[in-house]
Amino acid sequence: QVQLVESGGGLVQAGGSLRLSCAASGRTFSSYAMGWFRQVPGKEREFVAVITWSGSGTTYADSVKGRFTISRDNAKNTVYLQMNSLKPEDTAVYYCAAARAPAYSPRGYQYWGQGTQVTVSS
Repeated sequence: QVQLVESGGGLVQAGGSLRLSCAASGRTFSSYAMGWFRQVPGKEREFVAVITWSGSGTTYADSVKGRFTISRDNAKNTVYLQMNSLKPEDTAVYYCAAARAPAYSPRGYQYWGQGTQVTVSS
């Protein structure tokens, strides 16, 4: 079992930055790939980024490539999402999730956090 708790969301102006954190419980955190997704009301949950268990591999959605960076610290059981040059269209609830193998679909993830709201004003 892995329990995930996100933090770091908030209100920011366009062009600004935020760093999301996702703290995981359990001793097996380092064996999971970790992903970030986002969702706005009425739309499906959207892939943002994923990182392999070791941190050596990352993949990003085209919409965030070059602006967002995913990283992890296995010693702290934490994964991060650094978000720069934020745009109003980045406004969403952001979720972290754990998977046994890197995946781009929400169906590939076994554990989810409760989400944190990110709002970008224009």
